[in-house]
Amino acid sequence: MDVLRPDLLWIDGRCYRKNFLSDSPLETGPDEMEEEEEDVAMTTGCGDIYADESCDIVPVQKTDRGYKLTLDLPSDLYKFIIGRKGETKKRLERETKTQVQIPKVGAGGEVVITGTDRQGVMSAMRRVQILSDSGRAKLPFTHFLSFPLTTAPIRKGFQEFKSNVLSECGQDQGIDPSIFQNPDKLHLTLATLVLLTDKEVAAAEHVLTEWREEIVAPLLQGNPLQVDVRGVEYMNDDPAAVDVLYAQVRLLDGSDKLQTIADAVVERFVSSGLTEREYDRVKLHATAMNTLFRKDPSASPDKADRKPAGKGRPLKERESFDARNVLEIFEDFHFGKTDLNSIHLSERFSSDSKTGYYRCAAFVELT
Repeated sequence: MDVLRPDLLWIDGRCYRKNFLSDSPLETGPDEMEEEEEDVAMTTGCGDIYADESCDIVPVQKTDRGYKLTLDLPSDLYKFIIGRKGETKKRLERETKTQVQIPKVGAGGEVVITGTDRQGVMSAMRRVQILSDSGRAKLPFTHFLSFPLTTAPIRKGFQEFKSNVLSECGQDQGIDPSIFQNPDKLHLTLATLVLLTDKEVAAAEHVLTEWREEIVAPLLQGNPLQVDVRGVEYMNDDPAAVDVLYAQVRLLDGSDKLQTIADAVVERFVSSGLTEREYDRVKLHATAMNTLFRKDPSASPDKADRKPAGKGRPLKERESFDARNVLEIFEDFHFGKTDLNSIHLSERFSSDSKTGYYRCAAFVELT
C-alpha cells in the first residue's frame, strides 16, 4: 500500500483512513487471511486503524448502567460481526469491555452496544461498522446502474449480429447461442451496488434523483443523448481466449457528455458510500457475448440450444471462446443508433414481466 495515499473507507457518509501497518510482506493462507481481516477492526480507542481522524461525537445514550448506542444494519451482515463460532463478537466484547446484542436473522431490530465506558462503546461501534462494511464487500452485488439499450433498432441490429456470427464463426471454439446477451437486456452498466434493505434502495434512488437535477439537467439542457452503437472489442489480452466481447458506444455529436455523465453518477454514489470505485473512469460498453451466460438461463434465451465443445465433450460454464474471426469480420459492425432516455437502478437476476428487461427499483429520465 502507498503510505502517501492510504485506502479510504466510507461508512454512513463518514470517511475512515486505513493506516499502514507493516513494511514486511506477509505470506498467508486462506485461514490466516480471514483472521487478519478480523484483526483489522480489533484495536481500541481513537487509535483504531479505521477510526475517523477527530473521533467525532457520535450519538451515545447515557443510561443508569453506563452507555448505549444502536446501529441499524442489514441482517445479511450479522454473520460478519459474529464470526466463526461467535469468536469475532466475543473478542470484540472482551477487548472493548462492552456487550453487543445482535437480533436473530429475520427477526428485525437493531444491533445494540452497551458498556460502562463511553470510549469502549464508541470503539465497539467502529469495529462493528468496519466488520459489516468489509463483509458487505464480500457479498455479490444485488443492483446495478444501467442505461437500457433495448430500442427496436438496437435489438434488430443485435439479432443480425448474433445470426451472422453463428453463421460465419459458429464452428470456432466456444461459440454457441448460449453466450450471447439476451436482446431484451442489452444495456450499458455504470456501477454495481450491494443494497440489502428497502432503506438502502431508497437512499440510492435519492442519490440518483439529486444527481440528475444537479449534473444531468444543466449539462443536457433538454437535449437527448443520441448514441451510435458500432464495432466490437474484447476485454482480455488474448483474442483466442475471450470471455467478454462488447459493442462500443459513442455519441453521435462526438462529444464526451456520455462519459462525463457516467463518471459523475459513479462519483456521486462513491461519495455517498453506496458503492466502491473500481476504475478512474467508467468503461462504456454494451456486452454482446459473455461466457458467464452459459450458467445463467435468465441471461440467454437460447440456453438449451447448445453444441458440444468437440468429441462429445460439453462446454464448461466459464469456457473462453476464440474471437479472432469475430473481431476480424465484425470489427465495424453497426448495431444501430438510439437515444439514451433514462438511467435505471436495476435488480440483478430479474426480469420485468412486460418488457423482459431487468426489474427497475428506481429510475430517472435524462430529458
